[in-house]
Amino acid sequence: MSNVHTQAEDDFFRARNKALFNEVQHFVNQEESHLLSFNDIKQLLKPKNEVYLGMQVVPVDLIAGSEGRYTDFDSHFFPKNMHLKTRWAHIDEAHLTDVILPPIKLYEIGGLYFVRDGNHRVSVARAKGVECIDAEVVSLKSEIKLKPGLSRKQIQKEVINYEKRVFYMETNFGDITDFWKLDFSTPGQYDVIYNHILTHKYFINQNQTEEISMPDAILSWYENVYCPVIEVVHRRHIMRKFKGRTTSDMYVWLIKYWDELKTKFGSEIPLDDVTDGFKQEFGMGFFRHFLKNKKSKS
Repeated sequence: MSNVHTQAEDDFFRARNKALFNEVQHFVNQEESHLLSFNDIKQLLKPKNEVYLGMQVVPVDLIAGSEGRYTDFDSHFFPKNMHLKTRWAHIDEAHLTDVILPPIKLYEIGGLYFVRDGNHRVSVARAKGVECIDAEVVSLKSEIKLKPGLSRKQIQKEVINYEKRVFYMETNFGDITDFWKLDFSTPGQYDVIYNHILTHKYFINQNQTEEISMPDAILSWYENVYCPVIEVVHRRHIMRKFKGRTTSDMYVWLIKYWDELKTKFGSEIPLDDVTDGFKQEFGMGFFRHFLKNKKSKS
């Protein structure tokens, strides 16, 4: 066995040991040691279009995930599995003998990069401390900018914060209602709230000779729809069964549940009865139920 081959195998085992150590360090929060999935981040950021950027010199530290091999490497792109050794060592041998390899292929989204092709080359570059790598880049345009080192959960929080800023800015919701804590634990809910306000505005206008303005509709929805629901939520102590969720989450879920009951039974049902039934039927399991239904309809 040549010295180069032996060195490459030793390099692989050192890199794999770093992946194992990284996993141990994040034993409590395992997600923080996982490499990001490009498709997961794409679904969160919802980019509008793709632009081919061609050949670029990309900082290796900004390569945060992979399109298809995100389970094979850890959050620092160190190899997690033994079956990667042969391919990884061959790449490292090329690096040790100054063989020039083809550029990798990357997606860029939110300022971070995700590997389309060349996962092993990125892993070896990380292990060797290479700062930059040649890559053919396709950019997916997103208004949300991300920092390296974020977990999926942290990126989701960044998306929610961005959605809140846009909602408050475009609707002037905070100035109209003097309420700045319309917060959610999952993305996409501010669009739901906006549709609720539009629906509320539509029903008000049915009994008006002059159309109600959007600011007046927002205030009316907040005072006559949102606040009464939240008052019942607090009075019934329903949030005790939904740790880590927000009262605005509960508003959306209760309205959805209430509408389903009305459709099923064809009659008006008191909100107090809805909240009691909701708490007993779903409890902590409702969040999983809600997400499952949401995914099945998307």
